[in-house]
Amino acid sequence: MTKENKRKATLAGGCFWCTEAVFQRLEGVEAVRSGFTGGAIKNPAYREILTGRTGHAEAIEIVFDPSIISYQELLLVFFATHDPTTLNRQQNDVGTQYRSAIFYHDTEQEKTAKRLIVELQEQKAFDNSIVTEVTEASAFYEAEKEHQDFYNQHRQQPYCQFIIDPKIDKLKKLFSEKLKSNT
Repeated sequence: MTKENKRKATLAGGCFWCTEAVFQRLEGVEAVRSGFTGGAIKNPAYREILTGRTGHAEAIEIVFDPSIISYQELLLVFFATHDPTTLNRQQNDVGTQYRSAIFYHDTEQEKTAKRLIVELQEQKAFDNSIVTEVTEASAFYEAEKEHQDFYNQHRQQPYCQFIIDPKIDKLKKLFSEKLKSNT
């Protein structure tokens, strides 16, 4: 992938360990970083984010090649692997830091995200209304080193087995043609 082909996507779908693990497995995704965005203070630490008082969401920043996987395809995976209908919650993780959000980097990403949400609502893809916020990307703060590549480093932990493994299984079932060959 040349530098000119790279694009960036920033998504929040609950715990960043989960979303990172899902998107790392997609062909065309070059890099995934766990971190925080959408909040009010600079350089927040994980312990501050957990309080819910900084306004940040746990998020991932994806570098991808749109000639291999489109932004819309990334969003389809995003919507399929978390619950975009629960406000400020994903399973047992509760608080604004676990909100569902798309942080767009240009007007084309904004249009794609908003159009897809309308289409999913019209198709009644979910039992409840989508509450995913669509917001312009702002500063992204990389999480501490121990949060990077968490699932791949700690697959035997109960959280990984009970929360992340089902997301990976769903990814494999619904998007098998989009997976990297080594997953």
